[in-house]
Amino acid sequence: MLVAAAVCPHPPLLVPELAGAASPELDDLRAACSAALGALRDSRPDRIVVVGGADQAGDHGADASGSLAPWGADVRTGEGEPVLPLSLTIGRWLLDRAGMAASAFHAVPFDAPAAECAALGARLAGGPGRVAMLVMADGSARLTEKSPGYLDTRAEPYEAAIVGALARGAATELAALDPEEAAGLQVAGRAALQVLAGAGGALNGEVLHHAAPYGVGYFVARWTG
Repeated sequence: MLVAAAVCPHPPLLVPELAGAASPELDDLRAACSAALGALRDSRPDRIVVVGGADQAGDHGADASGSLAPWGADVRTGEGEPVLPLSLTIGRWLLDRAGMAASAFHAVPFDAPAAECAALGARLAGGPGRVAMLVMADGSARLTEKSPGYLDTRAEPYEAAIVGALARGAATELAALDPEEAAGLQVAGRAALQVLAGAGGALNGEVLHHAAPYGVGYFVARWTG
């Protein structure tokens, strides 16, 4: 049963060693992520599962590690050969920073069909005990003229729909997100959010942070009982 969820973005710059002198610019985002993870701890889960987008699907155990070397600094999470994609590496970094540990990490393809995402969410939430989920999800990369994907006027309302659904704890609204439109708007977190939707649960939503400091939407939310 899903008892709590936290939604956080996964930009490499969230890690101070990669942000350098610009690190203070994301202090509010880091604080919001910490608060969202606190909701997972407070839910007293039996298991914490981390879900994030990637080029390919993959299930990883609790000891899986990741590295941020491809993004400019060899900051590592865990020991051994790095296998986690960026989203899950940042997820593990956030958990390590909070003194928490995941029981498993699940990569979902960025272009996964909504039904596939829902099935994964149902499987994860349907496991034994109380399940908390950390969902790593970036918003649109086409919100401004300085965005990586340049400005698309459709991006702002699409982003607003996501943030509104998170604020309402509205799994059905996340489930209804259009994958094709998300791809066009470079919404990297669409698939991971639809895994959350598939996990179900009647939880209350709260958005703790929403900004686009580098032209990419970063939102932080928590769902609690």
